[in-house]
Amino acid sequence: MVYKFTNLSRQEVEAMLGLQLADTRVYREAKEEGRLEGQLEGRLEGRLEGESALILRLLQRRFGAVDEVLAAQIQSLEIEQLESLAEALLDFTALNDLVLWLNRYSQPLN
Repeated sequence: MVYKFTNLSRQEVEAMLGLQLADTRVYREAKEEGRLEGQLEGRLEGRLEGESALILRLLQRRFGAVDEVLAAQIQSLEIEQLESLAEALLDFTALNDLVLWLNRYSQPLN
């Protein structure tokens, strides 16, 4: 029933219905779904940041400083691309190998 009042604030709906939405099952379920979704997004974001940071450290240790444009491109990769890059960098002999890999397997930054 609450879905019929899409233009009303929570306080207005509560006043009309004479109940606290926080006490309803639909509210608790929606809140739990949001919490779980937030946890999943947070885990993925943390994993992306961790993998890209590790790759950048490995590249820096092997080839020296990685310029900001390349670092930004690495940080924009999806998790599958980061995993592929992590394996590929074991075979890199020069920083140009990274450039070639990024040109082949990643989307350019806008």
